[in-house]
Amino acid sequence: MSSNPSDDPTANLSEMAGMNLDNSLRKIVRFLDLSRCGDEVWIEYQGKLYRLQSTRQGKLVLTK
Repeated sequence: MSSNPSDDPTANLSEMAGMNLDNSLRKIVRFLDLSRCGDEVWIEYQGKLYRLQSTRQGKLVLTK
């Protein structure tokens, strides 16, 4: 774990999401763990297929 809190990508998740949830209620999954060897993940939700991809600029894009 980093000694600098600003280096921790999960440090401000509740603030970014605008929620005050107890940590025991959150499920945090890193995109790299989901995508394994690539830059995209396909998600099935309510019978529809969505693509979550990482851009070169470090952003995530969800498309239907």
